Amino acid sequence: MNMSPEVKEFWQKFCGASGTNPETSFQIWYFGNTSEMAHELAELVISRKKTATASLVEFNEKHPELAPIPNGFSVITDFEGNPLCVIQTAEIRHLPFTEVDAQFAFDEGEGDQSLEYWRDVHWRYFTKEAAENGLEFNEKSLVCCERFRLLFPK
Repeated sequence: MNMSPEVKEFWQKFCGASGTNPETSFQIWYFGNTSEMAHELAELVISRKKTATASLVEFNEKHPELAPIPNGFSVITDFEGNPLCVIQTAEIRHLPFTEVDAQFAFDEGEGDQSLEYWRDVHWRYFTKEAAENGLEFNEKSLVCCERFRLLFPK
């Protein structure tokens, strides 16, 4: 995603508030694949209910600019590119889909936060994403399980 003037200004505000060097590199992205999903999931982050997210390792390998970076900063936007918050990656684990556990599902903060809900929603999401990108997806596919901290706004 390109750095808009709004994202640049938001990053500068974060750096001023946190003492972070404005030259520090960061990623710009949104959650999900629709405007509604991007907004809903970002709101869960801002409310501190969502502290984790998942992506397909194979998708990340195909799109390294979107892959999480250990301790990396990200400006999270809505689907239209408006900045909403800054997070920092705290942990990255790669697990087969079937080994993602209930605690991680809970930390994703979505739906009823159960593992069953997580598996259902992510099975559908990853199946569609894989098909759109010429990838295979099954229960053994590696999932990038990322935990993060909300840094801004506080």
